[in-house]
Amino acid sequence: MVKTVRVGVIGLGSVSEKYVPHMRRLNLEGTPCEIVIGCDLRPGKAERARNWGIPNFTTDYREVLAHPDVDVVVILTSMQSHGQLTRDALNAGKHVLVEKPMSMDLAEAAELVALAKVSKGHLVCAPHVTLSPTYQDMWRHIHSGDIGRPLTARGFYGWAGPDWDPFFYEPGGGPMFDLGVYNIATLTGLLGPAKRVMAMTGIAIPERIVNNRRMTVQTDDNFQVLLDFGNQCFGVVTTGFTIQQYDVPGIEVYGTEGTITMKAEDWDPRGYRLWRNKDGFWQDHDMRSRWPWTDGIRDLIQAVQQDRKPVNAPEHAYHVLEIMVKSMESGRTGQALPIVSTFTPPRFDRATDRIAPHLDHAPE
Repeated sequence: MVKTVRVGVIGLGSVSEKYVPHMRRLNLEGTPCEIVIGCDLRPGKAERARNWGIPNFTTDYREVLAHPDVDVVVILTSMQSHGQLTRDALNAGKHVLVEKPMSMDLAEAAELVALAKVSKGHLVCAPHVTLSPTYQDMWRHIHSGDIGRPLTARGFYGWAGPDWDPFFYEPGGGPMFDLGVYNIATLTGLLGPAKRVMAMTGIAIPERIVNNRRMTVQTDDNFQVLLDFGNQCFGVVTTGFTIQQYDVPGIEVYGTEGTITMKAEDWDPRGYRLWRNKDGFWQDHDMRSRWPWTDGIRDLIQAVQQDRKPVNAPEHAYHVLEIMVKSMESGRTGQALPIVSTFTPPRFDRATDRIAPHLDHAPE
């Protein structure tokens, strides 16, 4: 029989409203899992835990880590606490899923990557964009050479900005960590590690109304980020709390022989369109079923049950974090900055696929 994986959830705020129902569906659909304890600093969240049928509740995350039945810890707290909670959970021997970003600090994130290599538990870091069927089909088209050699890529994700929490406009917040992270994870997954980053950033709207109170914005809310993937392949990510509406694909990759574009956002894709010069027309590929952006928890639970590694490695999340941190530094200094970290992107080729040599990132 498949092992039932037992889960402890730290953070029962709005993000948990997506993860907890997803885990309950997994349990009904043949991936046995059970949430045995929930944690939140706010005692009032005990009622939410009861409504979800979670048998135990605590305001002390250490009780989750010490719980003998917990196999997987899911960290859905505010961004600032991700690093410390992840470190403590790995040191407790638990498997960990942490929402993005894995840490707010590069040095701390590097420690987490190193710790994950020796910990008994796996570390899975959001976002989980590489797990969507749309992404994986696009990866196969690109890596089998259907659009030739990629030359240019674009990611786009933004909106007018949240009005319920001042954190988004304070140091440590901002659209790069909240929104741009998705596009950067997608483009580096499709095209491989970036080599350099250069950015224009700024505070475009200096005052915001949050919780019906006026506040001064203290972190950049407007980003244009240029990425150098090597081999004369460049990408740009547009993100910000400065965009009222838009009507463009979330992801586009342009090659020497064609173009591939993602319908809707990479965190909620609806399919893709493929143009190949040799065909001379657009192929539409619609995804009928909605893919949940919380799907990293499925992969982690199944990895535990199947005794395998999760699809996404923490090195990818660290690489994305380095790009985000250095994009902010580039915005301040006006300098192009090297990206030191690297990773091996997950592969989704089938046994019969031919991988274009210039896109093969497999270790030698």
